[in-house]
Amino acid sequence: MLPYENAMTTAPGAWAGAIVPPLTHGGPQWNRIHLERGCSVSVLEDGFGRRFCYLRLSITEACNFSCTYCLPDGYRRSGAHDFLSPEEISRLIGAFVRAGVCKVRLTGGEPAVRKDLDAIISRVARSGVEKIALTTNGWSLEKKVADWRAAGLTHLNVSVDSLDAGVFARVTGHDRLPSILTGLERALDGGFTAVKLNAVLLRGTVGDGFDAYADYVRARPVSVRFIELMRTGDNADYFAAEHVSGAVLRDWLKVRGWSPRAREGDDGPAVEFSHPDYLGRFGLIAPYAPGFCDGCNRLRVTARGRLRLCLFGDGGLDLRDLLQSNADQDALIARIRTALGAKPQGHRLGDGDTGATRRLFPTKWTPVRR
Repeated sequence: MLPYENAMTTAPGAWAGAIVPPLTHGGPQWNRIHLERGCSVSVLEDGFGRRFCYLRLSITEACNFSCTYCLPDGYRRSGAHDFLSPEEISRLIGAFVRAGVCKVRLTGGEPAVRKDLDAIISRVARSGVEKIALTTNGWSLEKKVADWRAAGLTHLNVSVDSLDAGVFARVTGHDRLPSILTGLERALDGGFTAVKLNAVLLRGTVGDGFDAYADYVRARPVSVRFIELMRTGDNADYFAAEHVSGAVLRDWLKVRGWSPRAREGDDGPAVEFSHPDYLGRFGLIAPYAPGFCDGCNRLRVTARGRLRLCLFGDGGLDLRDLLQSNADQDALIARIRTALGAKPQGHRLGDGDTGATRRLFPTKWTPVRR
């Protein structure tokens, strides 16, 4: 049996909390999920009993796409590109692995704009971490996916906001969909068993898009994850015009016989849905759903070496001064553990509080329409 065919049963009544199953801190469900996620060995624990075995590391702020929900005017460089070096990244990952982290995701910006991405993946692989994931917009996927696999990459997430070439171009500012789809086929042919497509739920793109993704995953072991658009400090008008509740996808799936799956291992925040007639799955990340933060198991470090306890938290803690020598590993772990004492129980997006995430893009924007 292939890894992606190992289906899990769904408990009766699971649809009642299908967006995000609520957890009780310290209760049986809480402990079960965290033990299944491999977090039992992590010494990184916050004041609410959550252990952290998953690190999201940004390696650049630069991006070569101009997505309507993120950077519609393109990336605008601000100051020097003093992003973490491969050596600093090695020391950072080494400390997190020593502390019990078993999964590292490389993000950006767009990670592939760094010419040393292959070397960075290799360094992360040598740290002994169990899973190495990459989130990419796919612009170099067709050309580079085999090299990433050879370097040690195990998991791949590709942003594909529409399978309609025209809509994709309007959302991203690039006509790269054919190349990205070719790259995805190469990833599947090249041995990747953990391939996911990310798509932001937008009012102007949902339409018949769900049907197109369902056709795509029918014979492919791929998970398509829809992410609710999140409010930031300066996107009030865009959010009001384009936000779609995750309940729209949930209802669409329920009517068509898709069932929510139990959350596995060191999963991120997505709730996944499976169907007996499809090899692939659907996923939903719904940050406004009750209980979304209860099962948090991830920490974030920016491309300049600042620890972010929450995507929508305030500020961040500088770690870079402890990334200059291998002798500072214990001090680095101690600083991270101390900082976790200030991690909040959850974000306050529902109250309109976006924390330090004030601005993802300029206030000028154009609605996405078919």
